[in-house]
Amino acid sequence: MIVTTSSTIAGHRIVRTVGIVRGNTIRARHIGKDILAVLKNIFGGEIEEYTKLLAESRDQSVDRMTAEAEALGANAVVDVRFSTSYIMANAAEILVYGTAVVIEPAK
Repeated sequence: MIVTTSSTIAGHRIVRTVGIVRGNTIRARHIGKDILAVLKNIFGGEIEEYTKLLAESRDQSVDRMTAEAEALGANAVVDVRFSTSYIMANAAEILVYGTAVVIEPAK
């Protein structure tokens, strides 16, 4: 499955547009990680716990989007975009969406 933020894929042509696909996850922060984050905020440095949490959330959202695209018969997703929104205090949604397409090698 090819996933790209562009509307074209080099060396391929889009032969059919399947439709919009999406994947999302909602994650809540952990109180233990919040304590570490506060300490790092005081002393400086990357908050690795949150970096890892967000990376896992993005990966899970992409996996869910590509699974939806495959179920619809697509072999690529173009024009992929990410969105983040706060659902409630200490919880955020990561949403990824794009256009599922069928591609074949260009002639």
